[in-house]
Parts: sequence; structure tokens; C-alpha cells
Amino acid sequence: MKAKAKAKAPDASGVAPAKKLTRKAYDKALAKLHVELVKLQEWVKYKGLKVCVVFEGRDGAGKGGTIKAITERVSPRVFRVIALPAPTEREQSQMYVQRYLPHLPAAGEVVIFDRSWYNRAGVERVMGFCTEEMAQKFLKAVPLVEKAMVDSGVQLIKYWLEVNPEEQTRRLESRIDDGRKIWKLSPMDLKSYSRWYDYSRARDEMFKATDTGFAPWYVARSDDKRRARLNIIGHLLSQIPYKSAPREKVTLPKRQKPGGYREPDYPFKFIKERF
Repeated sequence: MKAKAKAKAPDASGVAPAKKLTRKAYDKALAKLHVELVKLQEWVKYKGLKVCVVFEGRDGAGKGGTIKAITERVSPRVFRVIALPAPTEREQSQMYVQRYLPHLPAAGEVVIFDRSWYNRAGVERVMGFCTEEMAQKFLKAVPLVEKAMVDSGVQLIKYWLEVNPEEQTRRLESRIDDGRKIWKLSPMDLKSYSRWYDYSRARDEMFKATDTGFAPWYVARSDDKRRARLNIIGHLLSQIPYKSAPREKVTLPKRQKPGGYREPDYPFKFIKERF
């Protein structure tokens, strides 16, 4: 007789981990949320809204998968994803947030940052790519910059994805021998992996300095990736009041008659149908 599985204890938030969400339940819930995201997209275009969503979190917390779930069924011309590479020599000489500013949304756009200016408060600080003085100056200045964004009409929504140490280890180890995921495991990930508590301290200080009333941080527990994605999308939808935008009824017009057209006798180079 099998022993009964022991219930997991509540985490630091006081909430007991829920049972992992099944694929079937996830797909069903996600399909409904995708419909709402399309409605939101059309409303953003109709009203000329400017929405900026920032995703930060620990390595392996699921930022990329969450962003992919959000953007899967919407237009890339409205939902733009920004994931900037390391700064160039010229960009290093600029005001720190300067290279991010050109990517902020114009009217009718939702811009999603896959990591952002908060690199300075996290990886750059922990890994020694900036001085402590530079990090402190950033933490003092960034609320002023974000206030200017909000005052200009940008709705700024910031998410931090949190994952427990054991789950992070499992996810990073899964990338080592998986040909689909090896690009996700950089030398920087390996170096930063051992500095869990350095990142915790940096996160705590970042929240203390930048969790403001006009641009608060929202934390998502992401030990269950599927559940986290649904929770984040649901929360995102709740942050932007929207309705169904006016839309004319669509009917397909009649297709034109051939008018003497014949398929050409041309040696089209069709790809090999391997599947």
C-alpha cells in the first residue's frame, strides 16, 4: 500500500503550494485569456493607450515563457517585446536608462521588457559590472524617471517572478543537455547561480527603493510555470480597464472569377514534405 503524499508546507508568503496545473486545464484557461488579450489589444489601439510592462526575476523563473504566453495570439506590431543585448561602448557612456527610452510605447502600443533598466539593480550590481556608488545612484534616480514616464501617459506595470532554489536548480540543470534550451544557459547564468542570497539582498533593496505608488512591483510565485503564466495574464488584464472596441461586422467578399487565368506549367521548387 502506497504511503499518502505529504502536503507541502506553506512558503514565506504563508500560502501552501497548490497542486501542479494539468496541461488540459492550462490550455483551456489560456485560450480564454488569449481572447481577452486580443480585446485589450484592440482597445489599446482604439484609445491610443501606452502600456509598458517590465519583467524581472531570478534566472529560470519563467520570464520568457510568460512573455511568450502573453504574445502568442496578439499582433507583434501592438505587443512589442524588447530584450536588449549588452550595451555598446557608446551606450556605456550614456545616461544609464537612455538606451531604453527609445523603446517606450507610443500611442496604441504595449511594450514588454524582457529584463530592463533594472539590470543595474540586479545582475550588474551582484556581478560587479557597476560600482556600489553607481547602483545607489540608480536606485535614487529611477523613481524619478518612472514618475516622468507615468506623467507622460505611460501605464507602467512591473513584475518580479520568484522561484524557489530547488526549482531553479531543476530548471537550470534541464538546460544542460536539452538542445532546445542550451541557449538559455550562459556563462553568466552559471556564475550568478551560486549567488542566491546576493541576489536576494539586491532584490530587497531594489523593492525598498522603487516599489512606489505610481509604479509598484507585483510579485508572482512561479514554481508552477503554468499557474504563474495564467495568474500574471489575469493580473495584467485587471490593471488596464478595457472594453470591446467598436468593430464593423466582417464578411468575406466574393472571390473574382478566373477570367481566363490558368495555372502555369512552372517547375515550382516545393520543399520536401518530411512530415
